[in-house]
Amino acid sequence: MDQMFITLLPVEVCCGLCSQTPMKKTKALIGDAGAVFVNAFTVTPLCCPSRSSVLTGQYPHNHQVRNNSLAGSCSSARWQKGPEASAFPVHLSKQKYQTFFAGKYLNQYGRKEAGDVGHVPPGWDQWHALVGNSRYLNYTLSVNGVEEKHGDRYESDYLTDLIANRSLRFLEDRSPRRPFFLLLCPPAPHSPWTPAPKYQKQFADVKAPRGGSFDKPGKVRPQPEGPTTSTLDAARSTRRMWQTLLSLDDLVESLVNKLESIKELNNTYIFYTSDNGYHTGQFSLPIDKRQLYEFDIRVPLMVRGPGIKPQQTLQAPVLNIDLAPTILDISGTDLSSVDVDGQSFLSQMAPSLRNGTTRPFFLVEYNGEGHPTTDPACPTLGPGLSQCFPDCVCEDAFNNTYACVRTLDPQNDLQYCEFADSESFVEVYNLTSDPHQLENIVKQVDPAVLQSMNQRLIKLQSCQGDSCRDNK
Repeated sequence: MDQMFITLLPVEVCCGLCSQTPMKKTKALIGDAGAVFVNAFTVTPLCCPSRSSVLTGQYPHNHQVRNNSLAGSCSSARWQKGPEASAFPVHLSKQKYQTFFAGKYLNQYGRKEAGDVGHVPPGWDQWHALVGNSRYLNYTLSVNGVEEKHGDRYESDYLTDLIANRSLRFLEDRSPRRPFFLLLCPPAPHSPWTPAPKYQKQFADVKAPRGGSFDKPGKVRPQPEGPTTSTLDAARSTRRMWQTLLSLDDLVESLVNKLESIKELNNTYIFYTSDNGYHTGQFSLPIDKRQLYEFDIRVPLMVRGPGIKPQQTLQAPVLNIDLAPTILDISGTDLSSVDVDGQSFLSQMAPSLRNGTTRPFFLVEYNGEGHPTTDPACPTLGPGLSQCFPDCVCEDAFNNTYACVRTLDPQNDLQYCEFADSESFVEVYNLTSDPHQLENIVKQVDPAVLQSMNQRLIKLQSCQGDSCRDNK
């Protein structure tokens, strides 16, 4: 029997949020009913390159989407003519899957320079894509290539609910003779954190996360004197994130109920994950992603479906580049015919269906963004910075370009990172003894070990396809 798929890809759900109060229904209906991957990672902690990796199963150095700008190839003509044309929905479509997309696609999608709203990526039968970045109200959609404007009426315009309602309609109207695949990308919990009216008073007593690296001195970014993160602001953003997640939790419940009513629940794989993590005050960085640390590169991942036993907690690392090959593997696609860097993790969650191996290490890479001139609001900081807050704490910079080898197996829990800057700065962390990455131990590590890590990193930075899966 053909397998059905629903993949939920909300925006920047950090693992601290996904394990907390808002997602009770999702945890019960997906996580408790299947497998929870406690070591799931993005290979790049930023929306557009990460989503491009999900769609292609490739590291950024292969799909060439470097950041959220058109110049960084986000939804660019080069992306559309190349990686997008062979993304995994194309392969599903060739197998006669009925495909449905709704929500945020790529940050630059729908711009005139990126093909306008008339551009519908290949492989999709139903297309309801947000133009630009995350919004909850007052946004524009491309509906099968036609512009559709929305206002600020909650009942008709709230994007998370609209995605839910249209996906339910798709399931109702589908042909029962063909399998289906839905990719749902609601804006929650991305800023501007606009909760549904019914949830605006929830979590009134929530506090910003404490402990670990919260409000510790910054590592690389220039820092002003005195406190750099307002605890009140961090608490407010956390509260509003949680509030937006309640509507996402409702969406998951409505989908599971619908699948049950049409008698497809036991034949459907449901994936829940995100594109990157998030920080709210760690290392005194106010609110963003882009950093190499665990809070930005870890993502939630829960899967339920045929052959997956409930109540599983799986430890082996899984990457966002593994989603495409896993879905294609389940669909019956010959993976040797697909150009991916990731590997199927079906064998981990359903060993009765597939044999396979796990990886002990992987690559995380990011290209920092900066402005060529000095920000007038922060004249003492000089050029090369971006994403600067009013107190001149900057979230990104040209010298925030890095590549890391993350090693995670029963014997080792390490991270080795090299920065592409004038200092050739290196950071090394032993996460077994230092899970919050407070101490860079590069000067304490045997030089021979550092050289070995450097050689492994060089190999990964140029890997493609099979060589990315070489665990030697």
